[in-house]
Amino acid sequence: MKEQVQKAIDKIRPGLQADGGDVELVDVSADGVVRVKLTGACHGCPMSQMTLKMGIEKVIKQEVPSIKEVVSV
Repeated sequence: MKEQVQKAIDKIRPGLQADGGDVELVDVSADGVVRVKLTGACHGCPMSQMTLKMGIEKVIKQEVPSIKEVVSV
């Protein structure tokens, strides 16, 4: 499952990098919670929670339906 999540993140990454940010996969728990770290311009950005939920989480859930939530650490 972790490999599938990483592939989904790799699809999102170019858009984030274009704005000076990035996302790193930290962990995928057995209960379907993905932990990511927002870096670069994304770290501390006021829009980062919207990016996390409406962008990153949405794509990951489409690619890996067993994922329940994506959280930032």
